[in-house]
Amino acid sequence: MVLKEYRVNLGWDWTELARQAGLQAQVVRRAERGGRVKAATAKRLADTFSRAYGKEIRPTDIEGLVIL
Repeated sequence: MVLKEYRVNLGWDWTELARQAGLQAQVVRRAERGGRVKAATAKRLADTFSRAYGKEIRPTDIEGLVIL
């Protein structure tokens, strides 16, 4: 799944995902639009989804996530 699918399936907007991951909303928007993100940011997103979905999700599992 792509980042947006993970987020939308949880019923979250950019702001909620950012809050849950401890990131700024603009970082989440950039990542979702295909912008590059730091490895630490990708890990935060994956860890946040792992907690929310109750299963391990690695940064490489998020399709289209461009990691520096």
